[in-house]
Amino acid sequence: MTRAFFSACLTTLLVACSHPLDLQETPVPATTLYDYRIESSGGTPYSLNEFANTVSDADVILVGEWHTHPGIHLFQAQLLATLAERRPATALSMEQFSRPAQPVIDAYLNGDRGEHALTSYTGKWPNYASDYRPLVEVAKQQALPVIAANTTQDIVRCLSSKGEGYLDTLPADKRQHVARQLSSEASPYKEKFFSVMFHGDEEKTKNQYLAQIAWDDTMAESIVDFLATHPDFTVMHVAGAFHVEEGLGIASRIHQRNPDLKIVIISPQTEDDPLPNEVDDYRLIVKPLPEQWLSDEEMNAAIGKMRHSSRKSLNCE
Repeated sequence: MTRAFFSACLTTLLVACSHPLDLQETPVPATTLYDYRIESSGGTPYSLNEFANTVSDADVILVGEWHTHPGIHLFQAQLLATLAERRPATALSMEQFSRPAQPVIDAYLNGDRGEHALTSYTGKWPNYASDYRPLVEVAKQQALPVIAANTTQDIVRCLSSKGEGYLDTLPADKRQHVARQLSSEASPYKEKFFSVMFHGDEEKTKNQYLAQIAWDDTMAESIVDFLATHPDFTVMHVAGAFHVEEGLGIASRIHQRNPDLKIVIISPQTEDDPLPNEVDDYRLIVKPLPEQWLSDEEMNAAIGKMRHSSRKSLNCE
């Protein structure tokens, strides 16, 4: 399974979040799916506290993830808790919530709604309870803002089906759920996406790329808009690794909107599948997840079933 394709905690973990590693503690090898190590692009290791000290002056910290990886989600929750201890002016930004969810998230953080409302009326991801609840609970306990940074799944799916002209059909109240401008020009990110996703239908791949950058541009815009009104904050944003790696996705779009912001990028890798040496991202080193498919036939059947399920209720009118 290639890295690009692979990229396209419970209450006990929250307890761990309140006891970050000591500065003197040496990172341990990643031997289980819960273990992780942090290194610079040049191989310098960091404890969690050392790393938090290193990145605490950033405006934006982008943490790439492989969705459902327990070690990565543990790191995210522990890093957020550690940052909040050092810098109360920290905000959590999330790919996993779309803009319309913001009022419900705010009500939950303020203690005006229970978790049932949060999980029922926000379009939360199916793995919220195991993977993202710890992050939100750290934010709630530490009174940190949570930014519902993403666009909606319906807009993404309809862009993939209809193309960019679909945005012109949206009423004003829905148009604000996606970035004001999409950056679809030629770029290394576009080249990377086409190298992974192109299967012979250029128009289809072009529309799929529009859907991809609807995520990236909307998340970038949400972060930049927040910092415009909260300039003293640091924003920690969590998103899929493909959106984060090499600064090609979200980071490049943040800099288009505000080139003065300092961005730190953390990307996951395994020992057997490291990032290229020339990539300047910090490395989050974890064990690989189990292979999802062992043959092209198995993979294509699974993807076909997912596509069929997603199309049944698609309405782009």
